[in-house]
Amino acid sequence: MTRVAMMGSGSWGTAFGMVLADAGSDVVIWGRDAAVVQDIAQRHRNEAYHPGLDLPDRLTATSDPDEALDGASIVVLAVPAQALRENLGGWRRSIADRAVLVSLMKGIEIGTTKRMSQVITEAADVSEDRVAVVSGPNLAREIVERQPAATTVACIDQESARRLQDACTTDYFRPYWTTDVVGAEIGGSVKNVIAVANGMAAGLGLGENSQASLITRGLAEMARLGVALGADPLTFQGLAGVGDLVATCQSPLSRNRTFGFNLGQGLSVEETIAVTKQTCEAYKSCQPILALGQEHGVEMPITEQVVGVLHHGRSPKSMAAAFMARDTTSEVKMGS
Repeated sequence: MTRVAMMGSGSWGTAFGMVLADAGSDVVIWGRDAAVVQDIAQRHRNEAYHPGLDLPDRLTATSDPDEALDGASIVVLAVPAQALRENLGGWRRSIADRAVLVSLMKGIEIGTTKRMSQVITEAADVSEDRVAVVSGPNLAREIVERQPAATTVACIDQESARRLQDACTTDYFRPYWTTDVVGAEIGGSVKNVIAVANGMAAGLGLGENSQASLITRGLAEMARLGVALGADPLTFQGLAGVGDLVATCQSPLSRNRTFGFNLGQGLSVEETIAVTKQTCEAYKSCQPILALGQEHGVEMPITEQVVGVLHHGRSPKSMAAAFMARDTTSEVKMGS
């Protein structure tokens, strides 16, 4: 029987833990919040993030990371992206020698511009073939309601990717494997930034034409960066690319879209942060994503405008104006 450690008791960590338990694994969730841990362990509920929904009996929880990691052959990491390195520094000695480490995080590290898989290999001192990524159109609330969904599982080691695929296949959750870790991570990170931009557009009252244009150009921006980093361009046509982008940009369940929508409605950045109950990865990751693009000579005009609004006092209206003021060019030009 596969034993899984889910390091993080938030919305997506709990949902993916449920998937793994439904697929046949014994899952132990680690969390800092004692009330959440007690709720999962004793009542098989996580009322803080998924009120009213029952969790499988094979899923339990603890506030002791060593207990969660003990004997786990799969270690899933579901903490905020900017807290990953510090957390792994404390956990690395308890991780089994041959365990596969799985990232659910969709961000780029501030200061290093490293992807989460790169942070994992460094902070946990493991080889790349032991690190996998899960990324796709996976809104947590729909997953815990067991609505049909699909995702991408990525690892440079095909055997590890397929092993993880088997571990999270259920009658409502269908994973597809790939060895393109870079593409999966860039898709998952950049789509959050585009979702904030699209949320701002929606909050400003802009219609479907505007939003479709923004999403499509966001996809091009995402693909340009990914290809510059060595990703397979076809990845961005799949679940970890356009699939995740559309879900995150359009659903009111998306925290990044909601963050942008509140800004478009007139809330300040500080007010929006105050009313946001869950982590908005784009808020912290947009700057290192832009820096990563600049390092590789990739134009990222939408990301640049989001950084301007979130960190430099620009208004959402100025973002829309700047987007329309760009020089016209070929649609397929890589720098456009």
